Amino acid sequence: MTDHEELYSRAKELKRFDDTKTGVKGLVDSGLNTIPPIFVHPPETLSDLKPDPKARPVSIPVINLAGFGSPPRRAEVVDKVTRAAREHGFFQIVNHGIPAAKLDRTIAAVKAFHEGPAEVKARLYRRDAGAGVTYMSNVDLYQSKAASWRDTLTVRLGPDPPVTGELPEVCREALVEWDGEVIRLGAVVMELLEEGLGLRAGRYRELTCLEGRIMVGHYYPRCPQPDLTVGLASHADPGVLTVLLQDHMGGLQVKTGGQWVDVKPVPGAIVINVGDLLQIMTNDQYKSVEHRVVANQSEEPRVSIGVFLNPGKREETYGPLPELISSNKPAAYQQFTFSEFMRRFFTKELDGKSLKNFFRI
Repeated sequence: MTDHEELYSRAKELKRFDDTKTGVKGLVDSGLNTIPPIFVHPPETLSDLKPDPKARPVSIPVINLAGFGSPPRRAEVVDKVTRAAREHGFFQIVNHGIPAAKLDRTIAAVKAFHEGPAEVKARLYRRDAGAGVTYMSNVDLYQSKAASWRDTLTVRLGPDPPVTGELPEVCREALVEWDGEVIRLGAVVMELLEEGLGLRAGRYRELTCLEGRIMVGHYYPRCPQPDLTVGLASHADPGVLTVLLQDHMGGLQVKTGGQWVDVKPVPGAIVINVGDLLQIMTNDQYKSVEHRVVANQSEEPRVSIGVFLNPGKREETYGPLPELISSNKPAAYQQFTFSEFMRRFFTKELDGKSLKNFFRI
């Protein structure tokens, strides 16, 4: 088969899968025992999926927010959060004020949507990035070298929230409540990160960094050949911060210290990670790092819910904050609008992509 014929054949297979509007779950429900070729990743992207037993043990910090309002305790929490953002770009937080029952309810609601009637999901299946509520498999399906084994419910929560009736009924109430919790928690984390850099309180809020919220509810069903594919390819998040709720199954891996590290689920914990835009705004003081999700080999499906915190004003100009630029530390990045920033993100596949280099001086 010539390269042209191979590309044509692959394009037909991608469209055939996409046209089913049933996602990866539809493939699993059909009873298949092997994954279609469009999901098979090249060996070089799979060679390091299992942690190296000889590597130095590294773990992602788990930070206790209990009592952070008192001055001595706050200084300790600020130090831990700042250090984690500088060294790993990822950390987990516990005692954040969100009841465990609400965490469980949010996970259960997203799972219920994905396991609900195919015809309900099909009505939301679209690749219109501007739509308020969408369901699809692989946002980069037609750009990536290989598809990943997951389906996603995406909701644009801000700055213009969807009409309540647009949200799937089975998860509507839970997602509206979760958005409120993310706004509160996101503001707390941003304040801690500001304080760690000596910025005035509310600096990120002034830049509308809590307003442009996008939620993704990922569903990772059992994969019959987990060694041949991934749940989510290696990438760095483009925005400011990501607030991630993962279930007890895990599967998330972060690249830190030159090695891939499992972000092991901690009961009641929420994962926070730095995005490319925050690294740029802090002039490289905080790190946005590569992460990925391995394919699910368990019979039990895996669910995670991420909310990307982005600027709400897309045509405003962003870049390193003036307060963090000096003769000793000149600006490492040019200025750009957030809409230009995101256009860059969506012109390529997710695999291994970071936006930082596009805008580095």
